[in-house]
Amino acid sequence: MIKKLISYFFQGLLLIVPVVGTAYLLFILFVFLDELIPVKWFPGSGIIILFIAVAALGFLGNTLIASPIRAGWNSLIGKAPLIKTIYRSLVDLMSAFVGQKRKFDHAVLVRLSKESNIQKLGFVTSTDLSMLGLNEGKIAVYLPHSYAFSGNLFIVDIENVETLNTKPADVMKFIVSGGLTTVEKNNERE
Repeated sequence: MIKKLISYFFQGLLLIVPVVGTAYLLFILFVFLDELIPVKWFPGSGIIILFIAVAALGFLGNTLIASPIRAGWNSLIGKAPLIKTIYRSLVDLMSAFVGQKRKFDHAVLVRLSKESNIQKLGFVTSTDLSMLGLNEGKIAVYLPHSYAFSGNLFIVDIENVETLNTKPADVMKFIVSGGLTTVEKNNERE
């Protein structure tokens, strides 16, 4: 009787903890974003203003009016070596996920060495490595870590890479979850 009760308790935790944890994290994020703009007309007004401001900046960033401003900003940033590296890395990272030049759209399975059967999931980030002085036949593959927003970049022989016919977002979820997320079998790339 006690074992069954304990089993039911843990089953209840499996149902409740993900729901409550997700709701709590969303609430904390909501409060944080809402407090960035100190306007208290109603709950969420700060988020709405923040969303409109970011969308307006995005609109201005895509118009001819913003080109001279963006060029001036990039020129100013380009004169500060450390800031330039950080800024350009963040721009490239954001572009890889949400920009028009998404980089994490080619999911692959990589054999790390010919002697081993160990393989990792990753994403091709560059197929032309001539700027590094590397010959053809090598590509850059980013291998994300599980439960983190980090990873490693590997230069591998193209023959050790197998393209996956799966949605890249699902592959990323599978990697980040440590293989715990299920991916539907008929989940081919669109």
